[in-house]
Order: sequence, then structure tokens, then C-alpha cells
Amino acid sequence: MGIFTVDIRVAKPGRRPRWAQFKKVIVDTGSEATWLPEGGLHAVGIETFKKDIPFIMANGQLITRDVGIAIIQCGQFKTVDEVVFAKRGDLLLLGARTLEGFNATVDPRRKRLVAAGPLSAA
Repeated sequence: MGIFTVDIRVAKPGRRPRWAQFKKVIVDTGSEATWLPEGGLHAVGIETFKKDIPFIMANGQLITRDVGIAIIQCGQFKTVDEVVFAKRGDLLLLGARTLEGFNATVDPRRKRLVAAGPLSAA
């Protein structure tokens, strides 16, 4: 499919959100979760919602990370989702759950996100 990156912004849900910008976040449909730097998430007030959640890395290594809740925006797309507090050395990833929340799909030829169309209801 090819790898591509996007610029996103993230905020803590609330009335007057403060936004953090993250550049060159890898769009990874193989990753369930979105991973962003813990320092940037804490800087805008995003707090730990779940502690020491286990993750299996692509190399088979088992690690634990904390998870918070954030508003995530990429261009026209916006959602609320859980985000993993990435540590130094972790990749910054926009995961499949966030893409689903965006109601977006990946256009691999143009290397961009596109609207998935109407949502199913019942």
C-alpha cells in the first residue's frame, strides 16, 4: 500500500480546547490505536484514562503504555478517540480506530485520506 504521513492536531475534550500540532504522523491501518508523544499530549492537558495497557509490537515484543482520550483532527476529518502515550523511540501512528472515527479510508495511489461515504444505520 505504501507509507504516507499526515499532519494532525489534538486537544483534550472540553469547552475551550488547547490544540497541539503533530507533523508527519504515519498513517498505519495495521495499528489498532493512534500513538502520539506523551509530552505533547500532557502539554494540552490530556490525562491518563487507562494505565499500563499491554501492546504487542510488530516484532512480537510485549510492552505497556498509558492511554488517554483526545479530540483528533486531520484536515476536514475530526473524531474523539483513545490515544496511546508514546515514549521516546515509539513511532507516531494514526491508527485504524481513528480512521474509522474519521469515517475515512486510505487512497493508496494519492497517499491521502478520503471520505468513506455515508454511514450505515440499522
